[in-house]
Amino acid sequence: MTLKNTFSTELKSIDGSKELEELRLKYIGKKGLISLELAKIGKLTADERKAKGQEINKIKTYVNDEITKKKSEFAKIEINNLMKNEVIDLTLPERKTNIGSIHPISYVIAEVTKIFTKLGFTAVEGPEIEDDYHNFTALNIAENHPARQMHDTFYFADLKTLLRTHTSSVQIRTMQKGKPPFAIIAPGKTYRSDSDATHTPMFHQIEALYIAEKASMGQLKFVIQQFLDQFFGKNIELRFRSSFFPFTEPSAEVDIGCKILKDKIDLTQTGDYLEIMGCGLVHPNVLEAANIDSNKYRGFALGMGVERIAMLKYGMRDLRQFFSANKNWITSYNFKPWQ
Repeated sequence: MTLKNTFSTELKSIDGSKELEELRLKYIGKKGLISLELAKIGKLTADERKAKGQEINKIKTYVNDEITKKKSEFAKIEINNLMKNEVIDLTLPERKTNIGSIHPISYVIAEVTKIFTKLGFTAVEGPEIEDDYHNFTALNIAENHPARQMHDTFYFADLKTLLRTHTSSVQIRTMQKGKPPFAIIAPGKTYRSDSDATHTPMFHQIEALYIAEKASMGQLKFVIQQFLDQFFGKNIELRFRSSFFPFTEPSAEVDIGCKILKDKIDLTQTGDYLEIMGCGLVHPNVLEAANIDSNKYRGFALGMGVERIAMLKYGMRDLRQFFSANKNWITSYNFKPWQ
């Protein structure tokens, strides 16, 4: 019986990976039968060596191929046996997954955007790193205005660029790029060098701007009333107080009717007032800075802090919680994405 036939006979009787490895070593290991046969070739003549070498190499290739096939067969059998033993009990309850939720800031911005979109406004964005012109000069803010001072604004080393102090700069850029009419809102981060119990160096603002040939204080009041009624889900009592902003004339502060209690602000009662936003008709100088004819067009603008309106609506009492990355606090409101 030849070496090949002997191997084939022994291979048929193998029924496990361990025995297969022993058979492999027996035939093609360093001290295996095929290696011994190759060692004998040196004693043969040149012609005999060539013929014998070819014969042995064919046998070695055959042995390798057959062992590889057998390994694959055993592997499949082992996997099938493993799958049979690992039965999944579908009656067991799944493990509870710790799922996050929308951050209150993101949720409120989405709320506000949705309401203003229904009123015909479009959301726009702009750079958070601004230049002096778009953040101050184009908004009619004089060079000696306190807002330009180092203690109020985060300037970069060149003293020409800064972190925007409001999203009004987005309105300027939008007006410069297009032609009126405009009806836009600009939500986003703003920065001011101010930090205490009720202020943070970074906060969120939403500003709205409307520019058309006809724009009035009456339209502004209507938009504000519609927005606040829809946002708070009830009819909100409003009070407009005369104020001053460089970029609007006339300007006003908007207060909402409420009841200021010891531990909360109750919007279902009245008797007190709380400031919620600033507004006014766009100053002609601002229109001209954006290359808009102030004799032909007019406009109104309003702006509010996102954290402030979020705290009023959802009873959030500590401003610092917004930036604490406290997952339990964030998920406690269970905000879902707006559709």
